[in-house]
Amino acid sequence: MDKKGRRYEVVFSGSGGQGIILGAVVLAEACGIHDGKYVCQTQSYGPESRGGFSRADVVISDRPIDYPMATEPDLLLAMNQTSCDRYHPELKADGLLVVDASLVSQIPAGRTVAIPFTEIAREQFGTEMVANMVSLGAVVQLTRLVSPSKLRAALTARAPQHTADLNRAALNAGIRAAKKIDVACLENLGAPEEEDV
Repeated sequence: MDKKGRRYEVVFSGSGGQGIILGAVVLAEACGIHDGKYVCQTQSYGPESRGGFSRADVVISDRPIDYPMATEPDLLLAMNQTSCDRYHPELKADGLLVVDASLVSQIPAGRTVAIPFTEIAREQFGTEMVANMVSLGAVVQLTRLVSPSKLRAALTARAPQHTADLNRAALNAGIRAAKKIDVACLENLGAPEEEDV
């Protein structure tokens, strides 16, 4: 968020089964419950339990929010090609597109970061089920919307206890992956950077 406290809109998108909505909920709770910001989180998804579209919006502000859905996203996370194609036109002109390079091969022009979230999850943790947490860690590192410690606190409170260590490790993997990106062209939104724990 900039110093004027404007809205910052994030859209998480992908397919059912990728954990898109959980990622959005964790971000919303980190910013709202743990960081004291105003937050609205909404979601929509297809009737299929797996494979259909999945979208979740998170609107964050230092002031009360008058409309709960993203209208001109500042950041779009696209976890597959279909969601990239479907939602990229909504991204504001100077918005940031973050894609899963494992599953998105045709990347539109503009401010884009491509990180292979699914591949990282599979290779480092033996399961693609935590690609959502890898991507969430990267999004927070790139935007500084909330500190990593507050993000981890929200994750610990939300995710099943038996997956806590795995999910925290996946968050840290996403943070590390994003730190390797040349972010000179990306805005720094001000949250303090912290080391992995």
